[in-house]
Amino acid sequence: MKRIMGADLKQTATAATAILLTVCILLAAADEIRGDWQYALQKKIYASSEEMYMPVFTWTNREPSSGIGTWLREKALAWIPLVSYAEDHADQDMSLEDEETLARILEAQATDENMVDENGNLIGEPDASEIKSDESVQPADTSIEKLRDFEYLLSNFYTVDSSTMIGADQLNADDLLARSMKIDTSSEGPKVLIYHTHSQEEFADSSPGDPSTSIVGVGDYLTRLLNERGIETLHDTGVYDIINGKLDRSNAYEYAGEAVSRILEENPTIEVLIDLHRDGVAEGTHLVTEVNGKPTAKIMFFNGLSRSRTNGNIDYLANPYIQDNLAFSLQMQLDAEEKYPGFTRHIYLRAYRYNMHLMPKSLLVEAGAQTNTVEEMMNAMEVLSDMLYDVLVGQ
Repeated sequence: MKRIMGADLKQTATAATAILLTVCILLAAADEIRGDWQYALQKKIYASSEEMYMPVFTWTNREPSSGIGTWLREKALAWIPLVSYAEDHADQDMSLEDEETLARILEAQATDENMVDENGNLIGEPDASEIKSDESVQPADTSIEKLRDFEYLLSNFYTVDSSTMIGADQLNADDLLARSMKIDTSSEGPKVLIYHTHSQEEFADSSPGDPSTSIVGVGDYLTRLLNERGIETLHDTGVYDIINGKLDRSNAYEYAGEAVSRILEENPTIEVLIDLHRDGVAEGTHLVTEVNGKPTAKIMFFNGLSRSRTNGNIDYLANPYIQDNLAFSLQMQLDAEEKYPGFTRHIYLRAYRYNMHLMPKSLLVEAGAQTNTVEEMMNAMEVLSDMLYDVLVGQ
C-alpha cells in the first residue's frame, strides 16, 4: 500500500510539474505582456486559472488556434492523460453548468446593490467606500496631463469594487475624452429615455405609496427639466421590481431591459439611456452638499464592466459599449468637478452589466440615498440636468 501511495504521489507531482511548465512556457511565449505588463500578467493568470478550474466560462467560446500555443497544448495533454480525459467528457454536463452559472450571475447582478427587504428597508450596511460624505470640495486637477496618469485618474475619480478589475487600457483618458457624447439636435423626436429598474426606492420624508415622492417622482422632475432645456425626453414609469404585490428585484434588470428595448424600437431617435436609482447607506450617513445655496443630494455614476475578478470576462453579459459607457460617465464626472466640486461621488465600477449594453450613451445614476429628503433630491436633478446639457449639447 505504501508503495502504491508513493507511486501515486510521484505521478501527481509529475503532473503538477508538467502543468506548471506548460503555463510558464505559454506565458513566456505570449506577446501580449507589454505596456501595462502587470495588468496583462494578471489577466493571463486569471485566464489560466479559469481554464483549469472553471471550464464552463472558457470551453464554449474557444476559437481554433494554431502555432506554438496549439503544439504546447497538445503536448501537455499527451503528458497528462487525466486532463485529456476530462476535456473529452466535459460537454456531458456543460448545459446544466451553464444554466446554473448564468442563474448565479444574474442573481448577483440583481442583488449586488444595497439589498432591501420586502418592505424596502436596508439590510445591513453598505461598503465603507460607498458612504463617504466628507469628501473634499476642492476640485481635482482635470488637466489632460494629470488624467493621462492612470493611477491619478483611478484614485481621484473612481472606486473599483473588489468583485472586478480595470486597467490602463480601459481607463485611457485620451480615448475616453475623444468619444463624442453629443446628440443630434437637428432632428425631431425624443433623444433621452429615463427609466427606473428599481422604482420603489423612497426617501427620508417620502409619503408611502405616493410615486411623486419616490425615485419615480424625481425622474419626472428631471424629465421636465431636460424638456425645458430643449432636450426632448421620455420617462418610463414601468414597475420592474414588484412581483405578486411584493418587492422582488431578482429579475428587475431583465424585465427593465425587455421593456426599454421595446421603447427603443418604437422611438429610434433616442440616443441616451438613464437608469435613475437611489442608493442605500447606513442610517447615520447623509449624502448632501450645497449647490447655489440649496441643500443638494450627492450623486454617483455607476459602471458595469461585465468582468469578474474571479472568472474574467462574463460572456453571458457581454457589452460592446463598455468604453462608451465609461466615456459618458467620465465626461459627466469631469463637468461636475469643474462646475460643482463635491456634488459627485467617485464613479463606482462593478462586475456586471446593468443593461448598459442597450446603448453607447448609457448612464446608471445613484442619486442620493434613503436618508436624503425629497427636496434634496429635486435640487440634485437641477444640477444633473445642467451637467447633461453641457455634455450632450454644449460646446
